[in-house]
Amino acid sequence: MELLLLLAVVLLGFFASIRRRSYSASRRAPAPPAPPAVHRVRDPDVAHRALVEDADGFSTRPVMPFFVNLAKMRGGRRNENISTVPHGPHWRALRCNITAETLHPSRLGLGYLEPLQREAIQDLVAALQPAGAVHAAGEQLIRDHIRSAVFRVIARLCFGDSVDECHVRDICCQVHGMQVAIGEIKPSPRSSMLAKLAHWRRQRRLLAFQGRVNDLCLPLIGARRRRPREDGGLRPYIDTLIDLRVPEGDTEHDGRRALRDDEMVDLVLEFFGAGTGSVTVCLEWTLAHLVAQPDVQEKLRREVDGDAPSRSQLMRGMPYLHAVILESLRMHPPTPMALRHVQADAAAGVLVGAPANTDLIVLFMLGDMGRDSKKWKDPNEFRPERFLPGGEAESVGPLPRRKETSRMMPFGAGHRFCPGVGLAMLMLKCFLAALVREFHWAAPTDAVIDLTELDGFLKTMKKPLSARLTRRT
Repeated sequence: MELLLLLAVVLLGFFASIRRRSYSASRRAPAPPAPPAVHRVRDPDVAHRALVEDADGFSTRPVMPFFVNLAKMRGGRRNENISTVPHGPHWRALRCNITAETLHPSRLGLGYLEPLQREAIQDLVAALQPAGAVHAAGEQLIRDHIRSAVFRVIARLCFGDSVDECHVRDICCQVHGMQVAIGEIKPSPRSSMLAKLAHWRRQRRLLAFQGRVNDLCLPLIGARRRRPREDGGLRPYIDTLIDLRVPEGDTEHDGRRALRDDEMVDLVLEFFGAGTGSVTVCLEWTLAHLVAQPDVQEKLRREVDGDAPSRSQLMRGMPYLHAVILESLRMHPPTPMALRHVQADAAAGVLVGAPANTDLIVLFMLGDMGRDSKKWKDPNEFRPERFLPGGEAESVGPLPRRKETSRMMPFGAGHRFCPGVGLAMLMLKCFLAALVREFHWAAPTDAVIDLTELDGFLKTMKKPLSARLTRRT
């Protein structure tokens, strides 16, 4: 017994000394920096002043916790993609590369994209074809079929024609899982221990997805390095990354270096996620509204019936198709918000009511802007006619113009707007025209289309669209 008491006294003294030392150290150590304040912007006029008129001051995005944790696993080395890299020489190199080499309209018009889209649409129609007779009606969950078809096109743009279909499906599955996992990570500084444990498990799950994407993409990158280069046609995105040289430092005059393989994987992951996610969610939302409003569906069908339209017809003709997609983007922008990290002096005079003397994380609420009752008549009604000549939004497009007040910005605005907006609009028109031309779309028997939104990594339908499809002649 005395031995046990002596042991208890020793342990108590030991822990007390540790506590005193930690308390003294905490008094000597500088306090950690306060986290940036968060400011939400829902007014389109304020967003236009910040993102368009004062684009230089609102050009940096905040660092996401996931990328910090991933950097720790890599020994402190953080990879940057176009979305996360601070505004500067590195960002300009990455942005100019994808814009000029892969997404420029002249590149997409070389006749390479149309065959890819046509092949993907044929497979999508076959997947949606109801079993049995040609004119049979069948109920389908739409989202997964659309995602697979769109991902197939994006994968070919990224890795070229040699990529294996099974490999594409595996990458698609992992990228989708990663997007879902990112949307689930919503840490709170006052969380309970149980909530923190759940948050840690979600991060581990996210990192596991990222590791599997690495394992799938690295062999493809190695194969493209060894492949002889071909003259003419569209170079796959990965070839441009292999040839790209980015600044070594923070200025344009610093030396240049090649991208590491892990950097290329992160850029490829961004290309897959952004290219597939925005088109998939917009198509699903648009089809849901067409199911809910058969008159709009029939009006659109009269415009797109006939032979498959060419790229020039899709981009310069078919005004109602264009209006339907813009109305869907207005009500349901692919991403719920645009994020910026700004200094207090940059925010002063632009963001009324923002906290002073502190860094700010500014959340531009894109969905709220598209439904602002001060800017839109009946904002919660799906009415594509508002974008036609004579309508209230005749001059409004997917990107805000500098000299006009922004009324919606589904692909962002300013320096950091989505560089893939042209490709996204082209693919949305191509896929939607084909799906309306090939099928009659109706609600499932004794069911109502649920248009409830779910904000995660993307703005998705809370209940995935299920529709009754009838194949047309």
